[in-house]
Amino acid sequence: MAHFEIRNLSFSYPGSSRGKALDNVNLTIERGEYLTVCGKSGSGKTTLLRHLKSVLAPHGKLTGEILFNGRPLQDADLRTQSAGIGYVMQNPDSQIVTDKVWHELAFGLESLGTDQKTIRLRVAEMASYFGIQGWFHRNVAELSGGQKQLLNLASIMAMQPEVLILDEPTSQLDPIAASDFLNTVRKINLELGTTIIITEHRLEDIFHASDRVALMEGGRITACDTPRRVGDRLKYGNNDMFAAMPAPVQIYYSLKDRLKTPGECPLTVREGRNWLSGIFAESEPTVTEIEKEEFGEIGVPAISVKEVWYRYEKNAPDVLRSTSLGVQKGSFHAIVGGNGTGKSTMLKAICGICKPYRGNILINGKKLEKYKDGELFSSNLAMLPQDARSIFVKKTVREDLEEMTAGGDEGEAAIAEVAEICDISHLLDTHPYDLSGGEQQRAALAKVLLTRPQILLMDEPTKGMDSFFKRKFAEIIGDLKSRGVTVLMVSHDVEFCAAYTDVVSMFFDGGIVTTDTPNSFFSRNSFYTTAANRMSRHIFANAINNEDVTELCIKNL
Repeated sequence: MAHFEIRNLSFSYPGSSRGKALDNVNLTIERGEYLTVCGKSGSGKTTLLRHLKSVLAPHGKLTGEILFNGRPLQDADLRTQSAGIGYVMQNPDSQIVTDKVWHELAFGLESLGTDQKTIRLRVAEMASYFGIQGWFHRNVAELSGGQKQLLNLASIMAMQPEVLILDEPTSQLDPIAASDFLNTVRKINLELGTTIIITEHRLEDIFHASDRVALMEGGRITACDTPRRVGDRLKYGNNDMFAAMPAPVQIYYSLKDRLKTPGECPLTVREGRNWLSGIFAESEPTVTEIEKEEFGEIGVPAISVKEVWYRYEKNAPDVLRSTSLGVQKGSFHAIVGGNGTGKSTMLKAICGICKPYRGNILINGKKLEKYKDGELFSSNLAMLPQDARSIFVKKTVREDLEEMTAGGDEGEAAIAEVAEICDISHLLDTHPYDLSGGEQQRAALAKVLLTRPQILLMDEPTKGMDSFFKRKFAEIIGDLKSRGVTVLMVSHDVEFCAAYTDVVSMFFDGGIVTTDTPNSFFSRNSFYTTAANRMSRHIFANAINNEDVTELCIKNL
């Protein structure tokens, strides 16, 4: 018997002008299956997943039916759904309800009325399985984003669910933490037989592990097949979602027609490495390097951070420790690093939210404290926060954007222009909280751009964005740079940083440890690098993007 049977499911949000969020969806999910649901932002992925657990289902007009273990889902009581269907949300803070790690692990079991002996056993088992012993007694507020998401997963698994649903669970995790988290999910599927239903924009770590991949477009499931067949269909159907495929898949199809015996499409970095080795088995490549720019001295700095120290509480450890950074005017500068290292705190210090107790911050050569009230943010500096929802204060996206203009025809024209740039014209009359994660990011970006800043700070701007819009986003940044705007971005998206930034800095232990060009930075790293680099580094010296690998292969074939 299948775990879920979705039959002719359609859903519309109340008052929405966007049409159906789900349009006649039919899908069967077997026991023990690992199903990946992918698609552009706003394609209906999250809406579909939320309908698989009644308490999370959004309000609106619903037709069709969902069967869980052969019975209508609505007939399953709250206890049955709570114990049988686990759900991990995109934002870990949205799911944590207690103050201590040990209490969070026990909370779900306590809510189900489980006896104390069983609770202690399950909590001990989960803490051991997920490696939580070292921070078992800590406050939840002290945990990093990766630790919080792992705690969410452990708390849900303590209830021994039959099905585990994950909605972009790694969107706020650094690459290493994300890979570890998804490997744990795969282990749960293989060892415990738990059915996994997951949505992700970053497919590198889950595409190959999937039994099937379901592609959603405009509220419909347009394909549901094995990973290789879906990749083939996207490529030869000229589908925009092919840009989301893992690096080995994209590189394979870029070279397939040039090879006499292309072989089977690789899905993992390891398969891709072996595939490349096979291509050059008979002749060593003669061209092994991409031309690269050397990192020089920073010219005129738009932002200067000099020996800055900061802590959140008087007796707490320092988050920023002698932090120094220079950002050249008109450049696109990225900062990468693990969760909880202080990257976001540095952005807050630059825009005056966090006030350092030692050191100086200069914006365009002027000390931060010398700026008068409002002067710093008046067509000068703007920040796109990590949580896009925090800047929405109105009932519609249009009203939120109107708040940033002087009104009249000029204001309407500015809104129309920025809505077109950020691809949200069709979302203007929608409540911001009804948007998907990626759509919220785009709407928040539009609101920030209306301030016409000369310096733009961004904290995880590509979180929740689909691969198709990331390219558009890079074009937006390029346009801003052409107008002299300086962009400083904190990001976990190493693929985006490698492809589009001018300079990359590594943040660790409260400070910047290195700054270099993307090519030099990522080609030197073993783990904090791109899939294309890991796949090709045994043959090519400094290929960091799919295009680099393809170019070098073509030169040597």
